[in-house]
Amino acid sequence: MPDNLPALAFERVTETYGSTIAVDAVSLEIARGAFVALVGTSGSGKSTLLKTINRLVEPSEGRVTIDGADIAAEPAPELRRRIGYVFQNIGLFPHMTIAENIAIGLRIAGRREDAKVGELLDLVDLPRDIAGRMPDALSGGQRQRVGIARALAPGAKLLLLDEAFGALDPVTRDALGTRIREVHDRLGLTTILVTHDMAEALLLADRVLVMKAGRIVADATPAELVAGKGGDDAQALVQVPRAQAERLQALVA
Repeated sequence: MPDNLPALAFERVTETYGSTIAVDAVSLEIARGAFVALVGTSGSGKSTLLKTINRLVEPSEGRVTIDGADIAAEPAPELRRRIGYVFQNIGLFPHMTIAENIAIGLRIAGRREDAKVGELLDLVDLPRDIAGRMPDALSGGQRQRVGIARALAPGAKLLLLDEAFGALDPVTRDALGTRIREVHDRLGLTTILVTHDMAEALLLADRVLVMKAGRIVADATPAELVAGKGGDDAQALVQVPRAQAERLQALVA
């Protein structure tokens, strides 16, 4: 495929629920290898837009392409096998071992799973000896790492993270975010992170998209946003971690 072909493109994607416009004619391109954060207040449309990529939401209008191909041109289950998807509630199968959870996508695809599970546990910084445990024996952070390993098992090059760290404590969340960025760089993934946390977006992403009322209202690098660019809506979000940092600094002044 041509080097300049975007990994992902939205062409006037719109999603309506009755009279409510959740996503409003969004058009944008995302380059291969990018780590993009999609931020905005609750109800801004960011999770809905993300879910149009793996057809958990079918847009009312417009289309989404991956590597130039319309995602509607193939059955949704086949599409989803090529996309890693991790969400807040993890969704591990409680009756399956960790190894079975990670390997389910490989089994469905008819591929060998024995060596792959150990490699994936290494990738997400989990010990291999947890492979035989059940999900309820793991901490929340460990289960989320297993969810990431499962998402990457079939060889996905596109990773979608839908508030994937939202239920974790701050220390675990920070460590897992750092690990995800390392995995992204190592595997050459294209990653889309939906988050409410602007500090997380600024620290992990190469590019930050700000949504409001279903539209992209800012598209900038973290450095540009910290420098005050991107417009009022973006700066309102940046102001939250900035004000927190100032209050912390005042405690030791």
